[in-house]
Amino acid sequence: MFLNRLHRALSSFNHVTHRWAAIPLRDPHHPITQTPSSRAIGKQSLSLTSWNIQASQSGPVARSKLILDHILKGPKSSDIIHLQEVASSVRQSLLDNPRVRSGFLTTDAEDATSFKRLPATMTLLSTKHFGSPLLDEEGEGRGKLMLDSVFRMELPSRYRRDVLCVDIAAPAASGAVFRLLNVHLEPLEFYFRRTLQVQALAGLLREPGCRGGIIAGDFNAISPKDHKLVDEHELLDAWVALHVSMGSDGATWGVGVELEGGLKAGS
Repeated sequence: MFLNRLHRALSSFNHVTHRWAAIPLRDPHHPITQTPSSRAIGKQSLSLTSWNIQASQSGPVARSKLILDHILKGPKSSDIIHLQEVASSVRQSLLDNPRVRSGFLTTDAEDATSFKRLPATMTLLSTKHFGSPLLDEEGEGRGKLMLDSVFRMELPSRYRRDVLCVDIAAPAASGAVFRLLNVHLEPLEFYFRRTLQVQALAGLLREPGCRGGIIAGDFNAISPKDHKLVDEHELLDAWVALHVSMGSDGATWGVGVELEGGLKAGS
């Protein structure tokens, strides 16, 4: 299955020029040929939050601000943030947010290409834990995970959905990466397309040079068949691995509200 890929950037905010600027990374169309880092990187504990902002609801900008406040509250906020259904207005609000500017690298700051027709995904990474090897001449990235490349890959989709992939250079392993995949799979009745999408995602984690990764986002999983897709493609459900069973606490949407058509909360 050949699916088109679009090179994207990760950007940091420059407080001198007051602009977002793309950090130098490898072009994902070029082979992975990085040499291993000579710096020791100790075991790290990273937190990940995934949230569908729901662009179709009223007041998406105001709601996104409340969601971001919730994610970033407290002394220890998330290190990796996967957002889905980010409208163009919400994208701009995120880029204007002082805490995002001071503490995160973000995808899609360079332009709004991915947001012109439909809401899209967006990934934020903490500058405390992630950096670029091409900006590390003075050793300021000591202890950080080095970023490799970013791209979007089309998925088989009626709604032109894609996967947003961030590659992280595997420490002390030449030519290897770990992948963060931010996804919003096809909705509700389009189970067949979800099967093709999960197949494509599993394939990304098994490409030459990839040592594994995490798929996180809105899977639109509404039936037992959806949960079987994980096993059928030999993936590991992180929630089940940590909590033994899915249970109601593992749901990521439809929690605490009455759903139409007999639907139950899903993930």
